Amino acid sequence: MVGTIVHQLTKNLKDSDIEGTPLAPYYIDHGKGVYPAAAAGQAFDAMAIAVKGDPIADLVEDLAAEQKARVTYENILRVSDDPDVNKVIRYLREREVVHFQRFGEPNRID
Repeated sequence: MVGTIVHQLTKNLKDSDIEGTPLAPYYIDHGKGVYPAAAAGQAFDAMAIAVKGDPIADLVEDLAAEQKARVTYENILRVSDDPDVNKVIRYLREREVVHFQRFGEPNRID
């Protein structure tokens, strides 16, 4: 979904709109294509997925991933002033909260 937002925001940009902006180095490598990478430019790879084969360890890893995604969305909201983008990012942030709650349910000891 974030990739779709990036595409929608950049698809009509002209080269002159990109030159001299922080987007320029990305554009040189990837054009207007959506390339999954961290804000600092590190590409996504399978090393970001941690699996131990132990249900509890894997659930805790999932919990951490949901919280990291939530924080990323909150950081985006702090710097974005586009109401349409913010609406989608708020939805995604809320989804991370729900996922965190659901992943946590099997770990509860009542």
